[in-house]
Amino acid sequence: MVLYTNADRERVFQTNSREGTDSYRSEFRRDYARLIHCPAFRRLQGKTQLFPGVESDFFRNRLTHSIEVAQIAKTIAMKLNAETTAFKDAKPDEKLDYDLIELAALAHDIGHPPFGHNGEKALDDCMKSHGGFEGNAQTLRILARLEKKQEKGEQVSPIDETGKDQRKGLNLTYRTLAAVLKYDQVIKLKRKRSDDLCKGYYHTEHRLVDEIKKHVAPNMDRTKDDGEKFKTVECWIMDVADDIAYSTYDLEDALKGGFVSPLRLLSLLAKNHSLRKRIKDKVNRALKKDEIAEIDERKVLADVRKIFLHVFEETEHPDEEVESRILRAYGASDGLAKDGYARCDFTGKLVNDCVQSVRIEPNEVCPALSKVYLDEDMRITVEILKHLTYEIIIMAPRLKIVEHRGYELVKTIFDTLNAEDGHCLLPDDCKRLYEQLSGTDDKMRVLCDFIAGMTDRYALEFYSRITGKGESIFKPI
Repeated sequence: MVLYTNADRERVFQTNSREGTDSYRSEFRRDYARLIHCPAFRRLQGKTQLFPGVESDFFRNRLTHSIEVAQIAKTIAMKLNAETTAFKDAKPDEKLDYDLIELAALAHDIGHPPFGHNGEKALDDCMKSHGGFEGNAQTLRILARLEKKQEKGEQVSPIDETGKDQRKGLNLTYRTLAAVLKYDQVIKLKRKRSDDLCKGYYHTEHRLVDEIKKHVAPNMDRTKDDGEKFKTVECWIMDVADDIAYSTYDLEDALKGGFVSPLRLLSLLAKNHSLRKRIKDKVNRALKKDEIAEIDERKVLADVRKIFLHVFEETEHPDEEVESRILRAYGASDGLAKDGYARCDFTGKLVNDCVQSVRIEPNEVCPALSKVYLDEDMRITVEILKHLTYEIIIMAPRLKIVEHRGYELVKTIFDTLNAEDGHCLLPDDCKRLYEQLSGTDDKMRVLCDFIAGMTDRYALEFYSRITGKGESIFKPI
């Protein structure tokens, strides 16, 4: 089963550059280097994962989260290469490529705007009539168009004489771009104000995605609307690794931040019927996509109890008085929240259990589209943890205040730039792009790209400037 072909390694733009003649590194390794050295990757260090970075150096940001996802993804690939019959004694092109898988994981959040999902919602609301905004779609756009990778000996104007955007981005291989393409649908150019955020890719990258599919999956059946969806094996691995990291390490941050403890989680779930129902409904929506049977509220509570069971195992002393047993349980719960060794042991065990439950479903007709997934029991546990974290932590009043502020801040910046002569506030290179492009949709996309690329701190600083509360005019934008 050949996973990689010469067509995979072709770059979107063929150039006369002498770069790429090295025999000691692959095309995917070269793509990996281009990602690591690009500004959009560095800016992940300034974007919130769960808690604002200014609160503590301990909490994860988008960059450290992405590094953790990359480590888990590579471990999954190593496990599959070592244990899967088709990969064990295979040739290099018949084994999973670690560089490509790490790259996909490191890049998976590169399109996220400042202030997380509320920044994403704000930009999507502003762009509903111009193609929308979505973090995964922005990731593809950054890699394929926005980032600056000038090939040797070339001087290319971003916009040609007809007003067409001809930027090359990092000029990556088709298989690399396929590895970050999570959702196989184009986002509508015009959507209603009431429409929910749509996951997919922008119409501006529609032709590119068609070319990616031709190069990576020429045997894919695209004749039916409900036919096979395009998602490569590297993308599946990245997606599973992201779910594992999100469901475990965000919980660790929440324990460290004092938002939750095992006893508090169990108490909330046991007493709060509406909380259990919300989690159950969200989990079932996720499971329905893979035709996994629905769970009930009892399963939600039982799985969370199982996750924390080993924390309380040492407190089981049946002969003790009730008061002593309660104190022991409280001490164990408090210890997990406050003891770094206990938290590390807890998350390490959880991640290892997840990795051990990873399975692969080879696609003999189109090997690139082989599916990687968690077994059913672990998939349910991970989905419960994901939505538990969201409902108890992200929806907590302290974080909702921060999110609300982020939404208003991003929307204010967009509205200001979109006002009459507002584009004059853009940096010189963005301003030139805006003025050279002819269509309204393209102009709005320039504003959106600029804001989406901001770190949290830069967005706050820019907001302060346009509202007259901030920095000196002598500091560059």
